Amino acid sequence: MNRFALTVSRGIARVTESARGPYQTAVIRIGFSATWLLFLLREFPHRQEMYGPDGPWDWDLAQQLTGLNGAFTALMWTDGRVWFEAVYALALLSSALLLLGWRTRAMSVLFMVGVLSLQNRSVFMGDGGDNVLHLMSIYLVFTRCGRVWSLDERRVRLAREARARGERVTDRTGPVLWAVLGAVLVGVTVAGRLDGDPTVPVLLWGVWLASALWWVVGRRAKSAEPRILLDVIANIVHNGALLVIMTEACLIYATAGWYKIQGSRWQDGTAVYYPLHLDYFSPWPALADLMSFSGTIVMLVTYGTVIVQVAFPFTLFNRRVKNVLLVAMMTEHAVIAVVLGLPFFSLAMIAADSVFLPTSFLHRLGGWAARARGRLFPRGGPSLPAQRDRRTAEDAERAHVGFTT
Repeated sequence: MNRFALTVSRGIARVTESARGPYQTAVIRIGFSATWLLFLLREFPHRQEMYGPDGPWDWDLAQQLTGLNGAFTALMWTDGRVWFEAVYALALLSSALLLLGWRTRAMSVLFMVGVLSLQNRSVFMGDGGDNVLHLMSIYLVFTRCGRVWSLDERRVRLAREARARGERVTDRTGPVLWAVLGAVLVGVTVAGRLDGDPTVPVLLWGVWLASALWWVVGRRAKSAEPRILLDVIANIVHNGALLVIMTEACLIYATAGWYKIQGSRWQDGTAVYYPLHLDYFSPWPALADLMSFSGTIVMLVTYGTVIVQVAFPFTLFNRRVKNVLLVAMMTEHAVIAVVLGLPFFSLAMIAADSVFLPTSFLHRLGGWAARARGRLFPRGGPSLPAQRDRRTAEDAERAHVGFTT
């Protein structure tokens, strides 16, 4: 009984004492924000036809659909061209700032708003990668994804060093940013623009009120206990969201694999051959022909894809096997991006897979990036020291970064 109680106590401590997987969460943040940013930039010349007033899915059709399903989209607040350009610009800006890790809590909310606004406006423009991005943009709001590899981490570190020197540090940007967002939220709520499904409005108000409470406690609390309590709650929410992201990735692969098993072309080992010879999915016909010239290769790739997707969720309890299959899946998505011309679908899936990357590998990756930056900018500002990227995950998790990051 004592051993059981000790195990439960350790489990509770792991969930409450720290935000787990800071490096994995940072990679997810960078991966999905980069995917969405690159997509918006590529489609910038066609934005009006895809999501704007010039699209075949016009304002009336979109209004009827959102009226039926209650989906959130800021583009339905007005049909003006100027408003559409403003929302598109907001989606671009929030993606870039989330990628850099500037005020990640606020930017994750704006990132979600941009993703949902554009995708829910024209629901027939997406594919599987867009569905993953749609879900992950919501999950990111609950994570503390700016604890490492972000401008927020740098800001907090510089502030800590300044306090150690006896200097007074005051953050004015954060309160002003959240005050502006709060004013906008009040305005659109009073105007009735958030009618429909209550999920997104409740989430927006919940995040804003939580941030306001965090700021008030930080300024007014006479002891450390209230701030510690809020930190514990934030850790629980973060760890729960991280678990949901991992479960979502496993479900994607499991369902895809089991559905493939039911298909006759996957059963006879020829399924991979057909998309390689569709004009729509053949940006490099010569490369597609090279990959499909051998029936044996096609059969091995077809069966290998099914085996990897079905088996992956069951390999999470064996680190070595999991890492092997993880490399196989990422390689497969990289091949899909090039051979089938689906770069953003592949980037979204690779970003989702990144939640399972080993922390030791991410430490080394951070060290390589720091050394590369030092070589490229030897006389620039102080580069991130390699030592910080070699810290243990526990040290990174204990680094004091507020809820607003």
